[in-house]
Amino acid sequence: MDWQVYIILCTDDSLYTGITNDLRRRLGQHGRTRCGAKYFRARRPLRVVYLEPGHTRSSASRREAAIKKLTRDEKLRLIDAGR
Repeated sequence: MDWQVYIILCTDDSLYTGITNDLRRRLGQHGRTRCGAKYFRARRPLRVVYLEPGHTRSSASRREAAIKKLTRDEKLRLIDAGR
């Protein structure tokens, strides 16, 4: 399957990083608090600001973990570089 790593900009200006093999489905789940990440119970997702396709489940998980370790400034540079 083609897994993707994504970053979502939220209403509180925070950045959420996740993985999926179906971005449309996952974004819909994030819009509904019961099916989405607990992170979105206190804030709402605005839009996807970064998308990195072409991963296996394993490589997507490793990449997600690496991105989550980045500082906010490093994540913003990654987002800018991806545009």
